[in-house]
Amino acid sequence: MQAIKANGYSVIFKNNGYLELNKMISENNYSKLFIIVDSNTNEVCLPKFIPLIETESPIEIIEFEAGEINKNIDTCIQIWNVLTELGADKKSLIINLGGGVVSDLGGFVASTFKRGIDFINIPTTLLAMVDASIGGKTGIDLRSLKNQIGVINNPKLVIIDSEYLVTLPQMEMRSGLAEMLKHGLIFDASYWKKFLDLSILDFADFDSIIYHSIMIKNEIVMQDPNEKGIRKGLNFGHTLGHAIESYFMENPTKTNLLHGQAIAIGMILESYISMIKKLISNEEYLEIKSTIKSIFEEINFNKIDIQSIIDLLIHDKKNEKGKIKFVLLDGIGKFKIEQVVENEIITSSFEDYKL
Repeated sequence: MQAIKANGYSVIFKNNGYLELNKMISENNYSKLFIIVDSNTNEVCLPKFIPLIETESPIEIIEFEAGEINKNIDTCIQIWNVLTELGADKKSLIINLGGGVVSDLGGFVASTFKRGIDFINIPTTLLAMVDASIGGKTGIDLRSLKNQIGVINNPKLVIIDSEYLVTLPQMEMRSGLAEMLKHGLIFDASYWKKFLDLSILDFADFDSIIYHSIMIKNEIVMQDPNEKGIRKGLNFGHTLGHAIESYFMENPTKTNLLHGQAIAIGMILESYISMIKKLISNEEYLEIKSTIKSIFEEINFNKIDIQSIIDLLIHDKKNEKGKIKFVLLDGIGKFKIEQVVENEIITSSFEDYKL
């Protein structure tokens, strides 16, 4: 597959990616390599990756416990301390080998250690391949509030190798599908149509589907690297999705949702709002709702849940001057940013979700 050119780096696929990695290591003469993994990727992905590195530079492995709950400043402090103790300097390289949490947190650690050192993303989950590793967003959560602290800073290279996906549970694969569905809904109606019936989706050619999704995200990011305009469209489903994810994370009576599960619900709710605002038809909304519900199990929300989630919306990063700003669909394949939505419509979107 042909490499995808991004802002100051390339997304390179499979063996070509590892060839480029080794070339980069050699040309930059890095003093040390630090591979950041979580407890899952340390066990199932690192043994595949290590033999592919060709270098005489020392290699150190830094592991933290898997899970969104660990994407916080405490984990960063631990990693910064380890980097310091192991003699990391400005000529060190960080390689993030893992899913979205590793990409987000590892990128943030690299971007802030000694005011920034080089890093490379090697995503091992579908979600990270089509979303978290692309576009230069790095960050951590503040308590249960998603990605409240972070910077936009691009990696030196992203390597996409779908062979890592064989290690994933089905729920993790579905989580990644949510972002791919989003890419179709906001930017490419023909791509969305591919997912209307998963039974006829050609998983034998899944690499090309991943490639298409990365192309969509990269095209949007290239036009608006710092999220001043069109890049905000990538937040479709995330205003309510992030609030749902945060609420389930902080509530001890709830089971944590995967990012893709929460975003899938958010897309249904925000599609309903789009329909109420007469931006999409009732038929388009029902197509979106039925397709997503066929992939993701329904989650129950009571009145207290709904009000608590609405209360969390005030912390959304897109808000300005106290107003909650949504990305809404403007027909399938297009979107509108900075749409103000009344709480009554948000509440009715949850009521309709149950039907």
